[in-house]
Amino acid sequence: MRELDIFCKYGEEIEKQLRLKSFPLAIKLLRKKEDIPEGAKRPKRDLGKHLSTCQAFSMSRRQGMSLAMLKEDMWCFEPVIGYGFAKLPKYFLEGYNRFPGTAKTLEAGKNWAQSFPHLEYGKYIGIMSAPLMKANFEPDLIMIYCDPAQLTQLLIVVNWIDGHDITCRLSGHAACVYSIVPVIQNRQYQVSSLCIGDRKRAMAQDNELVFTAPTEKVEDLVLGLKALAKYGNELPVKFTVMPEYELEESYTKIGKMLGMEVK
Repeated sequence: MRELDIFCKYGEEIEKQLRLKSFPLAIKLLRKKEDIPEGAKRPKRDLGKHLSTCQAFSMSRRQGMSLAMLKEDMWCFEPVIGYGFAKLPKYFLEGYNRFPGTAKTLEAGKNWAQSFPHLEYGKYIGIMSAPLMKANFEPDLIMIYCDPAQLTQLLIVVNWIDGHDITCRLSGHAACVYSIVPVIQNRQYQVSSLCIGDRKRAMAQDNELVFTAPTEKVEDLVLGLKALAKYGNELPVKFTVMPEYELEESYTKIGKMLGMEVK
């Protein structure tokens, strides 16, 4: 089976196991224009408008569009800086992007700007997004817009793989940057809160979060979701409020070790 066919199968399985309301996305950072896959739309050229990156992601996950965003297609500057399409301007680094609207002081705005995640300037020129199950390019990472119950499933799977939890930075700003840049840099999972722009301009819902993972970890995610389902821990959650409900064997055994009255 071709590598791209495998990713398509992963996309179908993730959507099925998590019961997602929008497509899981394939995301790729582009190094040159020749890397833009066949059939991809360019917002300014093909749609006649600039888009914010969150809007492009929304169109990919809700409408199934394959979109290539270069600097000239973009409307919001934060991903331009975050993805390394331009150098960090002094005005930004001094904190004026956040002050006074969302920073108490200019110093607070400066602290945020100085620690803003960003990739090396000039390494990439654009970003691709498309539904994972029909992407005709090999992604750098996958992106899943999920609700808290779906995120719980993903976090349990991460534990299932190697027993480790996710450690990540959270911000209320620039979800398109915080969800992608750390994954590119560290090749680790990331959970991000969707920013106000994503909610106001790209239809992100109040109960949505975003989970991102490097592509080399996707196979284990799919295997883990299947393993949870095998043991009855799939979605939808099967609710019960029964007192003294039946415990899993390990819970019973360890509870008895602690002197608890369990059976």
